[in-house]
Amino acid sequence: MRRASLGLSLVAAATLALPVEGLRLQSPATAPAPAEAGSTPALSPRNANYSIDVELDPKTRTLSGRAVIAWRNITSRPTSELRLHLYWNAWRNTHSTWMREQLRGRQRRHSMLFDTTGDRPAGDWASIDITALRLLGSGEAALVDLTNAGQFIAPDDGNPDDRTLLAVPLPEPVRPGGTVTLEVAWTSRVPRTFARTGRVGDYYFIAHWFPKIGVLDDRGWQAHQFHAGTEFFADFGVYDVRITVPRGWVVGATGRERERRDTAAGRTVHRYVQEDVHDFAWTASPDYVEHRETFRHPTLPPVEMRLLLMPEHAGQEQRYFAATALALRKYGEWFGPYPYGHITIVDPAWQSGAGGMEYPTLFTGGTRWLAPDGTGDPEAVTVHEAGHQFFYGIVASNEFEHAWLDEGINSWAEARVMFEEYPEQALTLRFFGGFVPWVIRDALLTREVHGNGMPGYRMFATSDVPATPSWRYFPGSGARITYSKTALWLHTLERHIGWERMQQGLSRYFERHRFSHPEPDDFFAAINDAAGQDLTWFFDQVYRSSRVFDYAIGQLTTTRSGPRGFVGDGDRAVFSTGERHEGPWRTEVVVRRIGDGIFPVDVLVTFEDGTTARERWDGRDRWTLLVFERPSPAVSAVVDPDHVLLLDVNLTNNSETRRPRAAEAARHWAGRWWIWLQDLALTYGFFL
Repeated sequence: MRRASLGLSLVAAATLALPVEGLRLQSPATAPAPAEAGSTPALSPRNANYSIDVELDPKTRTLSGRAVIAWRNITSRPTSELRLHLYWNAWRNTHSTWMREQLRGRQRRHSMLFDTTGDRPAGDWASIDITALRLLGSGEAALVDLTNAGQFIAPDDGNPDDRTLLAVPLPEPVRPGGTVTLEVAWTSRVPRTFARTGRVGDYYFIAHWFPKIGVLDDRGWQAHQFHAGTEFFADFGVYDVRITVPRGWVVGATGRERERRDTAAGRTVHRYVQEDVHDFAWTASPDYVEHRETFRHPTLPPVEMRLLLMPEHAGQEQRYFAATALALRKYGEWFGPYPYGHITIVDPAWQSGAGGMEYPTLFTGGTRWLAPDGTGDPEAVTVHEAGHQFFYGIVASNEFEHAWLDEGINSWAEARVMFEEYPEQALTLRFFGGFVPWVIRDALLTREVHGNGMPGYRMFATSDVPATPSWRYFPGSGARITYSKTALWLHTLERHIGWERMQQGLSRYFERHRFSHPEPDDFFAAINDAAGQDLTWFFDQVYRSSRVFDYAIGQLTTTRSGPRGFVGDGDRAVFSTGERHEGPWRTEVVVRRIGDGIFPVDVLVTFEDGTTARERWDGRDRWTLLVFERPSPAVSAVVDPDHVLLLDVNLTNNSETRRPRAAEAARHWAGRWWIWLQDLALTYGFFL
């Protein structure tokens, strides 16, 4: 048959509505006419379009789904197969690649995987099983049944038991510009939460739930198995999704709700449509309390904010809205406007394990029944996940390969937002399973250390080279490289070139690559353009290597600059201490590069009369000697006094003083901690 006869028109296939009545596929002749979608001007290529019907059965905890997928080849190469992600098969058993990596890396609490006996109840596992798959034609063209043609593949690790990636051969290649249309039916078992996806009681959060086509580019299929340490990658398209749930349940989803209708079976169908997105997630629960507000700004488009709040968190809705509006405002002013006009905030159920995850136009936050002000909870997670709408949702980089282009950039931006708006965030400890908070107001968090994740990075600084594909990171440490190291080197770069140039670089990157799939070199080019200089020397170290930075004051001495040592000739030589000399003081400072990373640093020397001297060192040699002749002795010396190099893994050796204050510092902090321990003991005694 001719290639053109294998596909429906792009918009028609993307919006074909199929009723959820069993799993038997219909022929195009009997399928309902296309519904309205794709009516807005395209912001993206829209080459992966989905029309989906799905029904949730809470009694059996199953999904029954059917989809029409219209995919267009926008590359310069033909393909003789399609690749489909079946993410939920990662949680069928412990033999999948995801589970092997999860158990090896111990990233999450084991209670999220097993109960105390080491087993997980059979009903808590997940699956996704395709029951029918066929290629659709148009007019009188024959249909091609592909149900049994697919084969599970494991291109990353060769795991024969992994069933998260399906290769489907085609009867003829799809050439550049060609379109192919698939109709697929499947059933899924909804798990007790894995990786923020699943259910607890009547709370359901459903993500990565449908057969999803991979990304083809000019190099081939960029479709990986599901790994524990990375997230996702997909093409943009139009989603038209009809979700059937019990009547009275509240539904939230990617996009806007276009219609809602009740069925005779006591259920409700919610139809959501969204253009120019690369994923679709949804949630349902009878317990949600709905709130709405509108974000308004003089130069940014308005955004309708919809919050689905758990009833026990009543009273925290304004904190959610304020943090979401803060992210929309700051990211919009710094990088570019949010284009969708609506966003849904999901407050996950207690112990659901679904908090802190992003999807197009929808994200999950996370709070507690006891959430004191000044702790960054729920503000931090809300800003972070709302911020993902920009570098995950709009600038859709490949998170299998380059997770830092989203998670790292977003962590850096979130920290800047949070510590600008909430500068006094206090350390908070939680007791009784995290239920009771204890806020230590004297221990304030900082952007440089806590916002950027320095403690975690320091532990795993050399675990991986960031340029390594993210799915190959060691599972237990990959997040420290993806999130923390990236935030630290971006903050370092911000201090090195200045905030104005940094902001311009991110804005250029966002504007150039919105609704596309940029690579790391695209990011570096945008920063170089804004900085007006070639920063490859820096990117080579922080991205293409695992170098560690550590500068230190190796020695500080200050003496009279008069003659010291043996003075005179031969037998007449005498030793002079130089103490009675009336001349200036000679100060010598040895600065060392202990790490293998190279960065230009300043050295600041302070003298007893209050004057200072600042010298610039290129930081290349292993050490340098700085000599100062001053009328006053030196008091202290500091390398990197402005703390520009935030990647320095050991700040305790950055300074030296001739008048140690260790005893004074010890008394100060000992007094504070004794008072804190006394208060803690009194509180503990109260509960006993």
